[in-house]
Amino acid sequence: MTQHVSDIMTAAPVTVEPRTSVTAVARIMRDEDLGAVLVTDGDELRGLVTDRDLVIRSLAEGGDPDQTTVIGACSDDLVTVGPEDDLSHAVELMREHAVRRLPVVENGHPVGIVALADLAMERDPESALGDISVARPNT
Repeated sequence: MTQHVSDIMTAAPVTVEPRTSVTAVARIMRDEDLGAVLVTDGDELRGLVTDRDLVIRSLAEGGDPDQTTVIGACSDDLVTVGPEDDLSHAVELMREHAVRRLPVVENGHPVGIVALADLAMERDPESALGDISVARPNT
């Protein structure tokens, strides 16, 4: 039976506006226990920002995180999938583009995120990656 992205994606992703401060995004990630959020302008997907992006593209540059906006830290050359795409297609895209997360877009609007961890849990929940994916953060 073919599985679709919608079967395992995280629906209703957390989004922020491009002018949201890096500090505010970091707090959202902390409070919601997230590693990534989508950057949207209205209903239009503009980027994806990870906790690593915040550190490498923003904090390491020395700017004031209260004044620096997330648009400068996010990835904006996005690879996306649709909710009805096969999971195998999502895996191919992740491999081809060396990404861990794919925004899920329907009719031009973000509706979810599918992550490498989601695929690990679906395909091989007994694997080391599957175990790590469900473990509580050690922070």
